[in-house]
Amino acid sequence: MIVWINGTHGAGKTTTSALVRQLIPDSRVFDAEKVGETLMDITPGLPETDNFQQLPPWRQLVVETARRVLEYTGGTLVMPMTVLVERYWREISTGLAQHAIPIRHFVLHADQDTLRRRIEAEHRIPSPFRLKYLEPYAEAARTWLHSEAEVVDTTHLTPARAALQIAQAVKG
Repeated sequence: MIVWINGTHGAGKTTTSALVRQLIPDSRVFDAEKVGETLMDITPGLPETDNFQQLPPWRQLVVETARRVLEYTGGTLVMPMTVLVERYWREISTGLAQHAIPIRHFVLHADQDTLRRRIEAEHRIPSPFRLKYLEPYAEAARTWLHSEAEVVDTTHLTPARAALQIAQAVKG
């Protein structure tokens, strides 16, 4: 099984995923961003982009890597990864379904002010890259994301409470 933890920057995906892993036996964290970093390191470079998710090989490799890791280890993969483009989510989720891999899709949500504060608190100079995804997240939440995932509102939740809520939902 895959427990996909979605949400924009500042929602708490990385911290929450590490805590979820501790609560679900035989689970591992697989950060699909590492696949993107590998693609961005190819020289000479692939077509220019500021977001590796736009590269079709990223989506295909995420599916293939998750499938191969699960085939090798069994258990559960906890995957913290922002996916705000519905077409990309459909490509990934359909690819996993074709390999009969069940997915529990969660989205960590917080209001825009909370997200902005969290991003600004991360570094002395807030990341323009992270801030520019606040509006696309809000749009995705309104149009498709919240209807495709189990929403965990982290505005007033600690990562530990969010992780517990996800683990309890997965254990059913």
